[in-house]
Amino acid sequence: MPGTNLTRAEAQERAAIVSSQSYDVALDLTTSDTTFSADTVIRFSAQEGASTFIDIIAASVEQVELNGVSLDPAEVYADSRIQLPGLATENTLRIRSTMLYMNTGEGLHRFVDPADDEVYLYSQFEVPDSRRMFPVFEQPDLKATFAFTITAPARWKVVSNQPTPEPQPAGDSNGEAIATWAFEPTPVMSSYITALIAGPYHEVRSELTSTDGRVIPLGVFCRESLAPFLDADYIFEKTREGFAFFEAEFNYPYPFEKYDQLFVPEYNMGAMENIGAVTFTEAYVFRSQVTDAMRERRVVTILHELAHMWFGDLVTMRWWNDLWLNESFAEYMSTLGVAEATEWSDCWTTFVASEKSWAYRQDQLPSTHPIVAPIRDLEDVLVNFDGITYAKGASVLKQLVAWVGREPFMQGVHDYFVKHHHSNTELPDLMTELEARSGRDLTEWTTKWLETAGVNTLQPDFTLDEQGNYASFQIVQSAAADYPTLRPHRIAVGLYESEGGSLRRTKRIELDVDGATTEVAELVGVAQPALLILNDDDLSYAKIRLDERSLATAADNLGNIEDSLARSLVWGTLWDATRDGEFPASRFVDIVLAHVANETNSTMLRTVIQQLVLSASSYVSPEKREATLAKVADALWQLALDAKPGSDNQFQFVKSFASLASSPAQLDTILELLEERTPLTGLDIDTDLGWELLISLTAGGRATAEEIDAALADDRTATGNQSAAHARAALPTAEDKTAAWVSVWEADDKPNAIVRATGLGFLRAHDRTLLAPYVDRYFAELLTVWESRSYAIAEELIDGFYPSPLASEELRVATATWLDAHEDAPAALRRLITEHLAGVERALVAQKADAETA
Repeated sequence: MPGTNLTRAEAQERAAIVSSQSYDVALDLTTSDTTFSADTVIRFSAQEGASTFIDIIAASVEQVELNGVSLDPAEVYADSRIQLPGLATENTLRIRSTMLYMNTGEGLHRFVDPADDEVYLYSQFEVPDSRRMFPVFEQPDLKATFAFTITAPARWKVVSNQPTPEPQPAGDSNGEAIATWAFEPTPVMSSYITALIAGPYHEVRSELTSTDGRVIPLGVFCRESLAPFLDADYIFEKTREGFAFFEAEFNYPYPFEKYDQLFVPEYNMGAMENIGAVTFTEAYVFRSQVTDAMRERRVVTILHELAHMWFGDLVTMRWWNDLWLNESFAEYMSTLGVAEATEWSDCWTTFVASEKSWAYRQDQLPSTHPIVAPIRDLEDVLVNFDGITYAKGASVLKQLVAWVGREPFMQGVHDYFVKHHHSNTELPDLMTELEARSGRDLTEWTTKWLETAGVNTLQPDFTLDEQGNYASFQIVQSAAADYPTLRPHRIAVGLYESEGGSLRRTKRIELDVDGATTEVAELVGVAQPALLILNDDDLSYAKIRLDERSLATAADNLGNIEDSLARSLVWGTLWDATRDGEFPASRFVDIVLAHVANETNSTMLRTVIQQLVLSASSYVSPEKREATLAKVADALWQLALDAKPGSDNQFQFVKSFASLASSPAQLDTILELLEERTPLTGLDIDTDLGWELLISLTAGGRATAEEIDAALADDRTATGNQSAAHARAALPTAEDKTAAWVSVWEADDKPNAIVRATGLGFLRAHDRTLLAPYVDRYFAELLTVWESRSYAIAEELIDGFYPSPLASEELRVATATWLDAHEDAPAALRRLITEHLAGVERALVAQKADAETA
């Protein structure tokens, strides 16, 4: 939509003119199924005589009144902006508008539950979508108070940032009683973390006592049809553990009045840190068996959003270039809190497996950027919720804590909250407090770690004497040619030997590494161990390489490394080398199959299996691909048979086998599983696993559209609808692929969750030639999709339908050709396509390396 893309320069200009003070927002949610009405009064200070604009994306604007003077909406409203001329020192602006419900996960999302036809609403505003619910100065540094008055069916629950007031009767509509909820004004806050959640939600209440003695009301909510699966007591328990941990670490009590957590449908992300009203994906309400990785991820997400109440909500970045101040900090603190305050004590292993691998992958793309990113406009930030902003930033914060010490770090954070509460900050504001507490000059550290892009590689370089002891030892640091910065690292070096069938650390050295080479005198005269790990304990952010003896030890004994964190580092370095074309993908596949059965960390297991599948499907040389995929699928089934009955490993191996099964014998096994007539004990074929097995049969040509319809008739739920869309798109004929494509690329009526599921099924093709006709079609329709759909839907289509399984030279050429021909395309769109090109190029490098290895 033209005019929707606010630039940083425009935001700075507006912030120099406007000081927003308060919003009174009255919303009527009873007017229709597609729209709702907003009556908004904004009071704000301004430079007298200046002009500016306010943001709104509306179906229509009926009234604009500025300081008692009516302005013609037809003259002042266009392209998501209402122009405000001739401002006074103090201004009152009233706007009456008709707003659109969304089905994209943006703005005010409206969902009808297929299980009972009940309507559920929730808001999602980050980055620029509060303007889809009410007119607003849509930028984080124009903080204000917000008083919401909501008219809705009287039987609904209505939740916002402030405690929910008693509803007042407001008549009836179509025979249904209507009520009005008048919320107290919020504290001063940014508009993107305001919230409205409304509908017949199931509610569970509890409370806790903060360190300052206040009683904080707690709530957990979900759709009524999911209520039987909501484990609210466990969620409250993790919330209390997080509260106690953060209040102690920050020495700063929870800064708001209440804390509600709401699990909402068709959500685009994991969660959102709305003040006092956090929304989560309802995938975290477990109606069927899930992996331990998913259970742990839910706890990490709960603590991530809670950490945001201080970092992001109490203190907010001035502009989106400092988004990392929110996300990196919440990511680091949530992992620390989960590891130290909950039963998930090996969460730092999980961090390496999930977040760190994401960061390394993102940081080696052409689109990499500094942690403090250059953000020119809203489109820039929309594509910047990435592995740099979250995972690399959190990794670098972990390194900073190792650099300055944990106690000074937390003291500096406390001082930062005290000095800047309820205001907006930039990078130097935090660093000033950390320098004051630690006594370290962080100027150079900040420049090298936060303001430059790229990942370093650390590798050992040594000589041995005749007895096999180190005669010399140095750590060599290198960087990519495009991003040549060498950084200071605080790392540990671990030496491991075999003891009683396990590989255990026998010696640890901690030191500072800086520059191209760093001598390690402490190792001179020490016997070369079976395995040496640089960056042991994962203190720093760097790729590491193994020496030849360590590599041989890892290949033979990786599953015997006793410590899960050390094991994750070795898995990670083997994967890095495979992705870089330094290690043949076929050998990586063999090592995974030899050792994955011993992996005990659920997220590490999930990650390694994903890497195994990618290696077999895209990184081995094309002539080996079919045989490798068959070998991997058969091995996964054998691993499932050998796993402990009912274990997380068994569950993951079965799910992964189902994703690859393609031969008649493998599909026979899937059918036997679905019909529960296999020798596999301890596995419950519940509703969601049943869908995965059916989708496997569908993709293999062994199930029909009629069978999908029958399964959906037995599961008339939102998840059932999504699984059915996935299954239909996986049907293995050209006609079925066309139908899937048309259903979301040409039709624009599908909600975000159905678009996402359709993409998953579309790319699921054992016969890759089914995808080949869509290469040209994809690039022909890219610009139309970008210009005509909301960002969330455009991204789902662009990422979900890129034919990456082809991973061929032809796909590389087609992608590069589009980029060459569209140099003037929007930068955010070009970034998405550039990242896909990089993925194909990396696959081709890995294929070549694999082909050159016997």
